[in-house]
Amino acid sequence: MTVRDSSKEQRILRVLRTVLGNIVKDATPEPGMPHPFQESTVHSIRDLFGLIAEREAELAREAGLNTNEKPYYTDEPRQSAEVTLHRPPGKKLN
Repeated sequence: MTVRDSSKEQRILRVLRTVLGNIVKDATPEPGMPHPFQESTVHSIRDLFGLIAEREAELAREAGLNTNEKPYYTDEPRQSAEVTLHRPPGKKLN
């Protein structure tokens, strides 16, 4: 698969995920109202979201991207701190 095909596949997966999410949002009833989907349809939708996520992860690994990165806020405290080390003064030789 070429880079161009891969990016096209990524775009297709992104649009598919977005459209499927919008369908679920639009069809989700108010609390206490009956759900319009059958239980088997709900399981199929979950499976489809899982397959999309798996393929996106595969494409990211193939492209050499780090899949463990998580978003963060710039004003969020850092998990690590930079430490400056100083050399102790050396012994003078006479």
